Amino acid sequence: MELEKTKAIIEAILFSVGRAVKIKEIMYSLEISEEEIKNILENMKLEYEKEDRGIEIIKINDTYQLCTKKEYYEYIYPIVDKRNKPNLSQAALETLAIIAYNPKITRAEIEAIRGVNSDATIYKLLEHNLIEEAGKLDAPGKPTTYKTTEEFLRLFGYENLSMLPELPRYKVDENQQIVIDEILEQEN
Repeated sequence: MELEKTKAIIEAILFSVGRAVKIKEIMYSLEISEEEIKNILENMKLEYEKEDRGIEIIKINDTYQLCTKKEYYEYIYPIVDKRNKPNLSQAALETLAIIAYNPKITRAEIEAIRGVNSDATIYKLLEHNLIEEAGKLDAPGKPTTYKTTEEFLRLFGYENLSMLPELPRYKVDENQQIVIDEILEQEN
């Protein structure tokens, strides 16, 4: 099959499905190798960027999705249903960050870090499909563990969790207070 036709088919698949599509699904449809599909998709991503189009192809883990570019959000927002984007409180963002940096964390561990009850926040994040159950911990009571979802990656614009910003290093001083290393280095 010629390359341009293959690109058109992949574009049609991504547009029609309207969700992140696994490479294996495209392989099944086109009957070509995973490596070829990855190369074509990466090439298509670059073409969309160069042509200054209103859409782009994003990669989320081992899936690809066709979506609008972030810079055109203000024009799309008045037309699209506003309920699609969750309105997250500071508590929800804190909890989401804790889960993103600590996949397979329990509610009790989240509460130990935050210092407050997080039940309502966890339920809200589950409702918005930003987190999901990751399984049960092999400990007394078999507590549920949580991890972020592909919806989280899509909403915040990450390909995978390894793209999260690096957390600052810290030290505990003689008063058991956290001291950021970067601040200490600037003082010296």
